[in-house]
Amino acid sequence: MKTHTDSIGFLLRQWRQRRRLSQLALALDAGISQRHLSFLESGRSQPSRDMILHLSRQLDVPLRDRNVMLHSAGYAPFFPQRPLDAPELSIAREIIDRILRGHLPHPALAVDRHWTLLSANAAVHHLLAGVAPHLLDGDVNVLRLSLHPEGLASRILNLAEWRHHVLTRLGHEIERSADPVLAALKNELEAFPVPVAARSDLAVLGHSQAIAVPLRLKSNAGPLSFLATTTVFGTAVDVTLSEVTIEAFFPTDKETADMMAVLDDGT
Repeated sequence: MKTHTDSIGFLLRQWRQRRRLSQLALALDAGISQRHLSFLESGRSQPSRDMILHLSRQLDVPLRDRNVMLHSAGYAPFFPQRPLDAPELSIAREIIDRILRGHLPHPALAVDRHWTLLSANAAVHHLLAGVAPHLLDGDVNVLRLSLHPEGLASRILNLAEWRHHVLTRLGHEIERSADPVLAALKNELEAFPVPVAARSDLAVLGHSQAIAVPLRLKSNAGPLSFLATTTVFGTAVDVTLSEVTIEAFFPTDKETADMMAVLDDGT
């Protein structure tokens, strides 16, 4: 049996509150009356399929959750959800592979909505020396790999700054998606021990004149420094594809660029 929390009215109100919108603000954005929206949220009126899609679009609800909203009102899912290896997504897979390969000799990787590694170029593997094997077994979580004491954390020169960046970004993603898996991941990452040296760096966060937070890594050839960019499929209507993110890292200095070129030549 459906519970109150499964109802479309409850879900509409929940997503509106997550977006910090009043009923009046959402009604104005959606071009409907506040009274009508109130009736939809209270269950006094049943929204049409088109109204659910319209309101969920106004609320920037992830495609996966738009399907949940439709189901709660008795409608079939609108957005398909295929595995990434499905024939219908072959063009998307080719685009991902081309982006990753084209970014060489610098690191680039693709992840899903939970930061599980989907694919990576050869440059990423150059940076994983010394990582504990258990962190690379099975489904590899990129954020866990980054902040785990047996992962990259011991080699991140600006660990406090990078950790703060990762946890802040993850917090924004949880706020947007309300994903319990991401919330559990954030709790896990926050529980990882922070070296004393990194703790002392926390006081200077926010006072840097840098344009973005770099990832600075210790390597056998010297320090490496990267800035990350994020790419998504902005027009995706497939649930799986809409949740794919490509993280590409660019060198911030000539020394890093030269070292990555040398590593690439040695592949």
